[in-house]
Amino acid sequence: MNVELLTFAYKQKSILTMSLSQLTPKALWKNFAALNAVPRPSKKEERVIAFAKAFGESLNLPTVVDHIGNVIIKKPATAGMEDRMTVVLQSHLDMVHQKNADTVFDFDKEGIKMYIDGDWVKAEGTTLGADNGIGVATIMALLESTDIPHPPLEALFTIDEETGMTGALELKGGFLDADIMLNLDTEDDDELTIGCAGGIDLTGSSTYQTQSTPTDSVCYKIAITGLTGGHSGMDIHKGRGNANKLMNRLLVALDAESQIMVGTVDGGGLRNAIPRESFSTIAVKPDQVETVKSLISNLTDLIKKEHQSTDPNLDISLEEIAGLDSVLDAKFQKKILKSIYAVPSGIYRMSPDIDSLVQTSNNLARVEIGNGQAKVLCLCRSSVDSEKADMSTAISSALELGGLNVEAGGSYPGWTPAPSSEIVTIMSDLYRELFEGEPHVNACHAGLECGILGTNYPDMDMISFGPNIRGAHSPDEKVQISSVQKYWKYLLETLKRIPVKG
Repeated sequence: MNVELLTFAYKQKSILTMSLSQLTPKALWKNFAALNAVPRPSKKEERVIAFAKAFGESLNLPTVVDHIGNVIIKKPATAGMEDRMTVVLQSHLDMVHQKNADTVFDFDKEGIKMYIDGDWVKAEGTTLGADNGIGVATIMALLESTDIPHPPLEALFTIDEETGMTGALELKGGFLDADIMLNLDTEDDDELTIGCAGGIDLTGSSTYQTQSTPTDSVCYKIAITGLTGGHSGMDIHKGRGNANKLMNRLLVALDAESQIMVGTVDGGGLRNAIPRESFSTIAVKPDQVETVKSLISNLTDLIKKEHQSTDPNLDISLEEIAGLDSVLDAKFQKKILKSIYAVPSGIYRMSPDIDSLVQTSNNLARVEIGNGQAKVLCLCRSSVDSEKADMSTAISSALELGGLNVEAGGSYPGWTPAPSSEIVTIMSDLYRELFEGEPHVNACHAGLECGILGTNYPDMDMISFGPNIRGAHSPDEKVQISSVQKYWKYLLETLKRIPVKG
């Protein structure tokens, strides 16, 4: 079964991505294409786990799948490098599945449709999976290589990084013997990441009473589309519009002026993606129709002007619909709209110690209201655990005042920087030598797995790097071809310079 899956994936990639065959390094792009033929959403990784396991076994390398689904493959050193420190190469198997509203695509059945646009590889209306598929493909290329010098290698493919870090959290001590970890999940090719934020998921939920829609009501659908979106950690400082916050702003303004009746709200999606779209339905009294239309028009002009730099394709539309069976109870409507308005979203605090680093933030990721059920999802990030706790308390307080019950889960620690470590020194010096420039050694506001993995492997020296990836977690995701070549060269030279053990 596993071998059949591996064969199927490679056949699919040849059908879907013939144009990638011209790119170098060929082994990396070949494996990226094969990986992208396998559906691999977070928490549904059975097929990609089987794919990775089959890959290791096809090379006759020791391959283990642990109790949670992480895949570990080990490869001996090449001749003359047996005495070097062991290196673990780490990437996550899952990817964010997001698509444009007008894109017809089944993530459970179809492989990602990729194409080349100048110096970039993109996907047709969906996320590309370069985060973290380029890292996975890199490791695969090294595992199957026969002519690349390297020290003893351990490949660690973790699962569920994007929605809970479950794979990293569940990895036990004893599986890895490595002295150094190279995490391949950074998205700028001039950066060496040595620290990251921790995170916590907050979920507010409630039931509510509905009431019948007055028979003389005029009903509308409000749609907010075209926002830029992006990674809720790496892009949170860019001031991009959050569809859930904007929709709630519209509804509160309409309610204040026209006493609208809200039927449903459906905005955002995954916790780690800045919401790009939101849709709501409302009922309006006949004598308030013109007021609602005028207010929507005025607010649209205002909001577009506010976001003209960050979200040039923002669109807000008002469409009359046939009718609504029910609407929210009036008291609950006022409470929950005010509650969501009070939820902080975006930057909460910048780091006072590291220039330009977001220290704490929140993403109001999902708002779903309808049929007597309300749910609000947030992802709170911080590199300071006490501030993460304070932020989550603020969010919980706002939601609880709106009558929602709040549960916290999926908490994971940050990664404390070690700027003077041996691997940081080696790779910084090598970057200057190869590229005649200064690397940016920094911490990031995304959630990397290094901090979690370090709890069971505290003596492991860790660093993260990768090629230029833009628009991760959105259908605008793309990876730069020339940057992948630069990153590949950098990695191969790094492996040559791994110190002798002892």
